[in-house]
Amino acid sequence: MIRNTRSGWGSISRWFHWILAAAIIGMIGFGWWVNHVPARPDRFFYRSIHADIGYLVLLLMVLRLVWRAANPTPALPADSARWTRVAAGISHAALYLITILVAVLGWAHSGAHAPDYSSFFGWFHVPQFTTPDREAARAYEDRHILFAYVLLALIAVHVIAAAWHHYIRRDRVASRMVASDAGTSR
Repeated sequence: MIRNTRSGWGSISRWFHWILAAAIIGMIGFGWWVNHVPARPDRFFYRSIHADIGYLVLLLMVLRLVWRAANPTPALPADSARWTRVAAGISHAALYLITILVAVLGWAHSGAHAPDYSSFFGWFHVPQFTTPDREAARAYEDRHILFAYVLLALIAVHVIAAAWHHYIRRDRVASRMVASDAGTSR
């Protein structure tokens, strides 16, 4: 099934989830590496690649949110406690919000940095909404890094919650994100 149902995630939602999961985890690791590479001639190149992938992550997140708004969200099992429903809603909203915030802060850093990171893989220039300013660039970068760590913590909570659903509750909530036929509960 392509679209979501009240009991399972559709293939497009699953693809968005796993592509973004791999991209975000990869970007956090790559960003950490880029920031810990000693100053060298190709550092700008690596930071440009990081920015290019960040623009893609932002675009995919917006598309994912549009897709999510146009599709039903699979319900948690009927026997789920109210606190787990609230926690799930808050954690998913925080994941979306912080992912977008990290990407937008990176984009703001790009425009404030001189030279900027607007060249998208050499194909075209991404419009920048900030202007060159060394102090602002440092501030945007510091916040970009801070919220990347917040995002990493939220991802850890998400993975722990998925493991809890899969191994402790055994309610198939986590397996719905792996296969479309896993949408039914036992």
